[in-house]
Amino acid sequence: MGNTKRRPTAVPHRRGGVHWVWIVLALAAGALLGGPIGAATADPRSDTQRSIDAIRAADAKRDAEQIVALTTQARQVRDALAPVLDAFAAAVPPGANAVPGPEATTDQVATWRTATTKAVEGFADPPSAGTGVNIARAGLAAATRTLQEAVIAYEQALRVPPASRAAQLTHAGQLRDIAVATWAVGGTQLDQLNVDAGHGHAHVFLPAVPGQGAMTSDGSPEGK
Repeated sequence: MGNTKRRPTAVPHRRGGVHWVWIVLALAAGALLGGPIGAATADPRSDTQRSIDAIRAADAKRDAEQIVALTTQARQVRDALAPVLDAFAAAVPPGANAVPGPEATTDQVATWRTATTKAVEGFADPPSAGTGVNIARAGLAAATRTLQEAVIAYEQALRVPPASRAAQLTHAGQLRDIAVATWAVGGTQLDQLNVDAGHGHAHVFLPAVPGQGAMTSDGSPEGK
C-alpha cells in the first residue's frame, strides 16, 4: 500500500462570532441592570404633583417680584401724598376737638386732587398675585381712594356757606383719618411680606398723629 498523507482536520474560521456574542450579552445585562437604577433615580412624583409643584414655584417667583414692585410703588405714593397730608392737617387738624386752621386755597386743593388721582390710578388694574400681596395692595389702594374722597369733601366744603362749612370740614377730616388708618393696615402687611421674603423691614406709612387710629412703624431697623 502506498503511503497516503492525512490531511489535518479543518478548524472552522471564527470571524469574530464569539466576540459579538459577548457584546450582545453585555448589552443585555446592562439593560437589565440599568432598569432598576433608572427607576431608583427617576422623579417619584406623579405628573399631577409635578404640575402642582411647578405652579407653586411660578407663583412664589411671581410674588417675590410683586413684593419688590409693590414696595417701590408704595414708597413713591407715600412721598407724593405726604405733602398733601401735611397741608390737609394744617387746614383740618386731626382729633375730634381740633380747631380748624386757615382754609386751603382752591389752587392748593387742586394740587391735592391731582396727587390723589394719580395715586388712585396707579393702583388700578393690579397684576395677579398671591393672597398676601393682594391684601397689602388692596389696603393701600383703598387708602388712596378714601384720601381722594377726603379731598373732594374738603373741596365741596369750600363751596358751601360759612355757617355750614364746619360740619363739612369735619367730615373731610374724618375721611382723611380713615385713609391714614387704612394705609397703615396695608403698610403693616407689606412690612411683613418683606420680612418673610428675606428683605428685612420695609416701613412705608403715611404721616399719622394720635387720634387717627393708624398703626405706625414697629421700631425695627429698616431692612433688618
